[in-house]
Amino acid sequence: MVKMGKDYYDILGIKKGASEDDIKKAYRKQALRFHPDKNKSPGAEEKFKEIAEAYDVLSDPKKKDIYDRYGEEGLKGGGQPGGGGCGGPGSFSYSFQGDPHAIFAEFFGGRNPFDQFFGARNGGMDENMDTDDPFARFGMGGCSGMGGMGPHTSVVKKHQDPPVVHDLLVSLEEVLSGCKKKMKISRKRLNPDGQTIRTEDKILEVQIKKGWKEGTKITFPKEGDQTPTNIPADVVFVLKDKAHPVFKRDGSDIVYTAKISLRDALCGCTVNAPTLDGRKVTVSTTDIVQPGMKRRVSGEGLPYPKRPDRRGDLLVEYDIKFPERLSQSARDTIAQVLPRS
Repeated sequence: MVKMGKDYYDILGIKKGASEDDIKKAYRKQALRFHPDKNKSPGAEEKFKEIAEAYDVLSDPKKKDIYDRYGEEGLKGGGQPGGGGCGGPGSFSYSFQGDPHAIFAEFFGGRNPFDQFFGARNGGMDENMDTDDPFARFGMGGCSGMGGMGPHTSVVKKHQDPPVVHDLLVSLEEVLSGCKKKMKISRKRLNPDGQTIRTEDKILEVQIKKGWKEGTKITFPKEGDQTPTNIPADVVFVLKDKAHPVFKRDGSDIVYTAKISLRDALCGCTVNAPTLDGRKVTVSTTDIVQPGMKRRVSGEGLPYPKRPDRRGDLLVEYDIKFPERLSQSARDTIAQVLPRS
């Protein structure tokens, strides 16, 4: 014969075989009745914890099945008949580690149910209330399930806050090679009692992959502020390019502007263009440099996001510097050499 130990059904005031709704209803009633903030009788705190443990077991199908078959001793891994064979619980071992106040807060959706069910002004139970059924005075003695508390007292469904968005500045060199960024955020978190809030800092590590484009979003789910009534927001970092002193970005290409003289523009020139990794590449032209003309150096740009083993190009564009003044002899020479149209 199985030794039952604690009778979780008796603790909640229900019979074995009770439905899920019956278990919820029983926990709601007993937890409200023995909550130590409202029930100051000796032993209320211990009873409140027992009620939480009973609900923790009976509301979980796996724990409930093992308890129904092997009792508390089998549930907690102590010498159950048959050991791990023949359908026994095997290596399963349960120990209640929960915070009864946190279970209570989660069950009621983070709200303070005493404002609804008890005399809030003096912080105690209504002495005229039937303590066997604290819902009786509201006409809800027969309600079942968490949704059966009436339109004014139903558990509020938690909604997730909108995403918290931060810009994340990266240099072109960091996009070239990839890097890790450690971002410190400050957020609110619930304490174990499920009601009070603390402020804490957390370091989020962002992996920047090669070639990522501006506007790429990195999301950390539910890392935002937490309160008793919300689902924490996602924290989102959006990549933004830092202004670069030498280059501009054009997708996976980078653009370098070479300043040349009018003479070089007309007679041809050679430019030593820098690269992102600190080298120099030679770009020569014997053609007349037309306004808007560019020269392309293949493979010296940024990695393609979906093919980081391949890179875009370096584009060299020309900025022609015109002389501020010319001597008369220079004017005459140019007038003789250059066609009018």
